[in-house]
Amino acid sequence: MATIYQVSELAGVSLATVSRVMNNNVRVSEATRNKVLQAMEQLGYRPNSIAQSLASSRSNSIGILVSELHGPFYGEMLTGIEAEFRAAGKHVIIAAGHSERATEEDGIEFLLSRNCDALILHVEAVSDQYLIDLSKKQTPFVLLNRQITALADRCISLDNELGGYLATRYLLEQGHRHIAYIAGPMWKTDARDRFHGHQRALAGYQLTAEEALFFEGDFRETGGSKGLQALLASGRPFSAVVCANDEMASGALTAARELGYEVPADFSVMGFDNVNFAYYTYPKLSTIDYPVSAMGQMAARWVLQQVYQQSSIEVQQIFDPHLIPRDSVAEAAVT
Repeated sequence: MATIYQVSELAGVSLATVSRVMNNNVRVSEATRNKVLQAMEQLGYRPNSIAQSLASSRSNSIGILVSELHGPFYGEMLTGIEAEFRAAGKHVIIAAGHSERATEEDGIEFLLSRNCDALILHVEAVSDQYLIDLSKKQTPFVLLNRQITALADRCISLDNELGGYLATRYLLEQGHRHIAYIAGPMWKTDARDRFHGHQRALAGYQLTAEEALFFEGDFRETGGSKGLQALLASGRPFSAVVCANDEMASGALTAARELGYEVPADFSVMGFDNVNFAYYTYPKLSTIDYPVSAMGQMAARWVLQQVYQQSSIEVQQIFDPHLIPRDSVAEAAVT
């Protein structure tokens, strides 16, 4: 098995220079870098990641904890993060917390045990105080879709309240006044914020949310399907439904079709997230754009800037949602 000493001798450079090449140090000329890489290829040398970690005090790996691994939302988030790190020569280790406190804490401890250089956390169940205490430990981390005042410098988030407001205001502008709402789990901050935005939009038209037209879902297709069925069974008339994410909106569209309703002729449906399938539903889903891929990339850039000292990188911490009008919303019928 070839050694780093043989690479150094064949390339005619010092051990320190070989180490700098292996760790992508910018202080190496292109000619020298190519000479070292050619020597490594000729000898069949493969760097020992453990030895590299010991030598540089970096593992070049970043731990990512997300709520779930299924669905387009988390797929887009992870794709954005991984692409940014891959371009920088870093690797990721992924764990899922399933929105449960003990599982999230266990996932964080696992990632810390892997000697990750930093963590990107999309966590919902652990307390603010747990995260504040974690920030005092050695491994830096950045939070996605969560705002904690004491950790404001490491939070990358969306204005979910504004998104909820924009969704309902759009329906109101189309003449809708009886608007049903299928929420996410209300113990989750983003679900509450989106509903608060819905309430603010209604208040702007001197309206209030009707209890009979509210259903607490689960951010999954099944929640949207069950929610629409419950709203229809309530007997209260409505001309539009706001769903707190696109997966529930997709479930609502499917339930409507199966029950013999036509969207938007019978009632309009509004989503939230603008995941990739929203354009391909029938009808095409009107929604609120949640730039989750860009936010994932920004979390990766935060790590590159703060941990790997890539000071030229700029980091945006607050993202604004945007309305994406499509075919699932129509003007309210004149009565």
